[in-house]
Amino acid sequence: MEEKKGFRACAKYLPSSPSKVRPVADLVRRRPYVEAMAILDAMPQKGATLIKKVVQSAAANAMSQNKKLDEEQLIVSQLFVDDGPRMKRVWPRSHGRRDILLKRQCHITVVLDEKVGK
Repeated sequence: MEEKKGFRACAKYLPSSPSKVRPVADLVRRRPYVEAMAILDAMPQKGATLIKKVVQSAAANAMSQNKKLDEEQLIVSQLFVDDGPRMKRVWPRSHGRRDILLKRQCHITVVLDEKVGK
């Protein structure tokens, strides 16, 4: 049994915490491409702009591989927000001590598929 992979795009090492990007991803997952782009345009969060760029890249991959596809036929089938590496920085505290500040990064992967049926 052969499984269709879809059209994918991924962005790695994005400077945003995955816990802040995941709620935005939950709103867009399993939605039509046009509706997903409208939702992402209206959101003020930084994660919305990051996800929007990756979704647009996946759509561009779909259009370049299959010339007959229309934006109306695409659906966001999978959207992953994974942890990236954490950069450790020193944060000065009182009495000559220090804390470790973790600057988190994330990887975003988007898979677009064609709509099945009407």
